[in-house]
Amino acid sequence: MGLVVLVRMQVLVGFGAFGVFWGAWGALIPEVQRRAGVGNGELGVAVLMIGLGALGSMRPAGTAVDRFGRSAVAVVVLLMAVAAALPGLARGAGALMVVLTVLGAASGAVDVGVNALASEEESRSGRLMNAAHACFSACVVLGALASGLALERRLAADRVLLSTSVLLVGAAAVIGFPGRAGASAVPRPGRDRRRAAVTNRPLLALGALCGLAYLVENAWQSWSAVMLRSVFHTGSGAAAAGPVVFAASAAVGRLAGHGLSARLPQRHLLALGAAVAAVGTLGAALAPGVRSMLAGLVVAGLGTSVCAPTILSLAGEQARPEGRSSAVAVVASVGYAGCLLGPAVVGLTAASAGLRAALCGVAAIAAALALAALLAGPHPADAEG
Repeated sequence: MGLVVLVRMQVLVGFGAFGVFWGAWGALIPEVQRRAGVGNGELGVAVLMIGLGALGSMRPAGTAVDRFGRSAVAVVVLLMAVAAALPGLARGAGALMVVLTVLGAASGAVDVGVNALASEEESRSGRLMNAAHACFSACVVLGALASGLALERRLAADRVLLSTSVLLVGAAAVIGFPGRAGASAVPRPGRDRRRAAVTNRPLLALGALCGLAYLVENAWQSWSAVMLRSVFHTGSGAAAAGPVVFAASAAVGRLAGHGLSARLPQRHLLALGAAVAAVGTLGAALAPGVRSMLAGLVVAGLGTSVCAPTILSLAGEQARPEGRSSAVAVVASVGYAGCLLGPAVVGLTAASAGLRAALCGVAAIAAALALAALLAGPHPADAEG
């Protein structure tokens, strides 16, 4: 029992440190932009490099974790610690693009690594993925609030980022602590099996569902503050309540999902979460006032919060043990397209039809995810990675 607690703590520490960094990053973007001396357009291109860097590293990270186990996860968390300090040092658009590509690559590898650890531990001792993602969401909020406070006290952005680096180094040490901790090194799968994991149709289907889940989640993370400012004409401080409320409700939703995952089949939990997300998204999109919009955001956050973790859990559950990390990497990398496309799709639709209409479209996507989870849920026998 003590070993199980230790292992789960190591997984949660990995997710927590990862969340603190990304919460801090969200609060620090304007200061990083100022120090780099770039405009909004240059910043937009540079931030896009984070996603492209992540897409390039996710699959190799899965293969490395399958081969070397948790040691590979500790190494990529250490690399993330180095990359986390770089944006505060960048000067100029070119330098910022380079460091954010490096940051994205490290982040994608850590994303796969910590999810692989959680998936492996689930296979041994029960549900963990939603609790791990709840820890991530809660730490995103904590990271954002702590960084905002640091900036209020005039602490430089590079110092704040260096603090997150130190935290990530500590997380790497915890993950690398002796004893069983998630993924174990196993004989490397043969080339045919690795190719099968990449082209496995159920895994690609799960990746597509994950993309829809990420699209809904990132649409609100990126556009809730914009809606508060442009539709309801709130100030900057009040507009920041949108993403904070959404992230906080996601943390609560994932804790609830952790309990529900022991009582509901994974496919039903996914369908329930997506349906709740659709209702909340529609309510927020059509809200007549700020309070009703924030209430809709709470419902949307509660629903969408369980979708991606449940899909990643299914990926690990349905893969062979020696290919579990690669399976998680395939689903995460395919699904990550939703992170990239979501905000852009909403923006393009909003430009032609209005922001409310665009977010109603996001509600339709959430409803489609719920329906797909019920009608097209893959079976474990079909998706052996």
